[in-house]
Amino acid sequence: MTPVDRVLIIVPAWNEGRNVGNTVREIRETDPTYDVVVVDDGSEDDTAHIAREAGATVLSLPFNLGVGGAMRTGFTYAQRHGYHRAIQVDADGQHNPADIDRVLSGLDEADISIGARFADVGEYKVKGPRRWAMVFLARTVSRVARTRLTDVTSGFRAANQRAIGQYIAYYPTEYLGDTIDSLVAACHAGLTVTQIPVAMRARVHGNPSQGPIGSSIYLLRSVFALGLAMMRGPRRARAIAKRDER
Repeated sequence: MTPVDRVLIIVPAWNEGRNVGNTVREIRETDPTYDVVVVDDGSEDDTAHIAREAGATVLSLPFNLGVGGAMRTGFTYAQRHGYHRAIQVDADGQHNPADIDRVLSGLDEADISIGARFADVGEYKVKGPRRWAMVFLARTVSRVARTRLTDVTSGFRAANQRAIGQYIAYYPTEYLGDTIDSLVAACHAGLTVTQIPVAMRARVHGNPSQGPIGSSIYLLRSVFALGLAMMRGPRRARAIAKRDER
């Protein structure tokens, strides 16, 4: 099987030594034909060593760039090695490897396929300001994408060859840039998006940021991130695409 036919699983990881090994093993057990690359985002623990022992190819960044920088590295690897399909799976275990094939199936009809948490599957719940922000973001980005989306902050998303090229050209590293900004820019560049319902799992080790204060901050920062993405607009997206073609 050539890289064109194979799937690259990109796992961004920062200090995920307690989770990444099990995540890589689960992916490989789900489908041994998947190629797994872990992008070690400047971790200070043994993330890289554990990922390599579990059977992943490891790309180690010299310092922490954030999810956006890690994913752009992964997409660059995908393009250089001839992959036509790539999908992000988070190292913390929340993305179920059993759903990878379902999310990839969305690429049969679109350039980008999102594994959506709020699409009548699973029991993933978010309340308060964080939920308000997610609803607002989904409705706004749905208008840009010209299709109904319920979860535009999900990192569980797949990209075809065209989307991989777009992400290499523009994949911001600022807060929510890897989800909201990259998605809006892709839509402005003419790429199509779909979503596939999935059920998220609880994080195995470590605690996600929650609480009323954190949720309120999330609301403000997400709206700000969306504003920046919308301000960049179609003109800039087309300019980036033309620059990448040169």
